[in-house]
Amino acid sequence: MARRRKKRSLPQINAGSMADIAFLLLIFFIVATTMDTDSGLLTKLPPMPDPDQPPPPEIHDRNIFQVLVNANDEILVEGEWAGLASIQKSAILFIDNNGDGSCNYCTGSRQPNMSDNPDKAVISLQNDRGTSYNMYIQVQNELKRAYNELRNTASMNKFGIKYEDLRGDNQREIRKMYPMKISEAEPKNIGGD
Repeated sequence: MARRRKKRSLPQINAGSMADIAFLLLIFFIVATTMDTDSGLLTKLPPMPDPDQPPPPEIHDRNIFQVLVNANDEILVEGEWAGLASIQKSAILFIDNNGDGSCNYCTGSRQPNMSDNPDKAVISLQNDRGTSYNMYIQVQNELKRAYNELRNTASMNKFGIKYEDLRGDNQREIRKMYPMKISEAEPKNIGGD
């Protein structure tokens, strides 16, 4: 008599640990992947003006330092073409106007076409809609570097240490000597393309 063969079923793969493996791979890729994070400028916006508050006093043209950047990333400082490297020096001369002699670039005499004093000095930055983001950041950095250099020099003269190392009232005192007043107008088509 012929023997009947029993059909053997094919062995099945144990899929119970597949979910665990997939989860571990997901965790690995989350941890190992670097994400590009967008970074921006740290800028504190002024509070909304009180409607009952009287308008601010008019600023004399002498106290406004105009910086224009066109669509071709060309810079116009006080009506003259300028390079990126010269913005910091020009801004320092304008803000300090040889007021206390602490400026590294100062010549020792007050200039009639520059600010009355650092408290009244306002830097007006106007960009074209076509200005590259990179140029915008570079111009911003140069203007902030001007204030930082003035503050560091004043801090070294007064306290013997850098501005960023000062604490509390001493830092506020230097910041009051050189308040950062950079006014940015809404971008518009000012030329270039």
